[in-house]
Formats: sequence, C-alpha cells, structure tokens
Amino acid sequence: MTAEDYYKLGNEHRRKGDWKHALDCYLEAIALDPNSPAVEAKQMLDDILAYRCKDMYNP
Repeated sequence: MTAEDYYKLGNEHRRKGDWKHALDCYLEAIALDPNSPAVEAKQMLDDILAYRCKDMYNP
C-alpha cells in the first residue's frame, strides 16, 4: 500500500470513530511519506483525543 492508501484508510476509520486504527494508518502513511497529508490529519486526531480525553490526563 502507498502512503496515500494509508491516509485514505485512516480517514475511513476516523469517520467511523475508530481512533486507534485511524492513528495507526496515519503513522504508517507518515513513515512512507513524511510530507503526506497524514501529518496534518494525525495532528488533528491528536488534538481531538487530547480534548476528549483530557480528564484522563488531569484527574
């Protein structure tokens, strides 16, 4: 699979709310192509998870 394929697959997982698989796909895309749009998508997902899970980090 190409970086683009992993990016698109990550987007599909993200739309379904499957954060773990989306993140895994984005990381794979970034490993294959450091300039992939997955870099921005991963950052957005990190921000979403940090916001949604903030209570886990600040008990």
